[in-house]
Amino acid sequence: MSNALYLDLVAAKQRGEKRLAILFDPDKLRLQKMGQALELAVECGVDYFFIGGSLVVSSMLDPLLSDIRERCKIPLLLFPGSSFQLSYRADAILFLSLISGRNPELLIGQHVMAAPYLKMSPLEIISTGYILVDGGVQTSVQYMSNTSPIPAGKDDIAICTALAGEMLGLKTIYLEAGSGASNPVSESMIEAVSGTLSIPLIVGGGIRTPEKAAANFRAGADVIVVGNAIENDPGLIRELAAARGR
Repeated sequence: MSNALYLDLVAAKQRGEKRLAILFDPDKLRLQKMGQALELAVECGVDYFFIGGSLVVSSMLDPLLSDIRERCKIPLLLFPGSSFQLSYRADAILFLSLISGRNPELLIGQHVMAAPYLKMSPLEIISTGYILVDGGVQTSVQYMSNTSPIPAGKDDIAICTALAGEMLGLKTIYLEAGSGASNPVSESMIEAVSGTLSIPLIVGGGIRTPEKAAANFRAGADVIVVGNAIENDPGLIRELAAARGR
């Protein structure tokens, strides 16, 4: 089983290089804007596409992956909300364990069901500690996961949760305010968590401006993920890419 994408991410972290991921939710996708987003992503050197969402109910996952692969070679990483959101057409999967919650289905239950499929698949598996942070509104992931997020001002809880994930052998930590969050994860929490980890830190949810993206990078995020803002304005990709500071 390949681990090339993860090793590249670790090497980038060691070099201080920042990465940008664009999130496509198959159920929310506007195909006309997706074409523009793909062109800009290739032009600006976007590093990853994350594919998935809290509730994928359409049959768009496989066609979407195939369509993107025909247009570009940017790595495709599944970002699944459940064990039903799997496909061999991606390059890798963020194997998410919701370590901020106490719902056993999302800590290990869904993973047990997905394991036989993933064992036989060509997907690179990147085990990820998923930490939900209060974004000021009830987001889809909060509702669907039936878990309480970490309060936005509780950096100490986020630190201890992230450390536990690393000690359990997870390869990455993902701080998430949720799709459409009113308040993104604070730079204070990002800095606090990043300062205690040796593994890559991904940050997403509520990032709408290049200024916030740049602030997250400065605070210690290794990868930022932007979804809703791109769906509304694909042209934002150019400014977000510049925020990496390359």
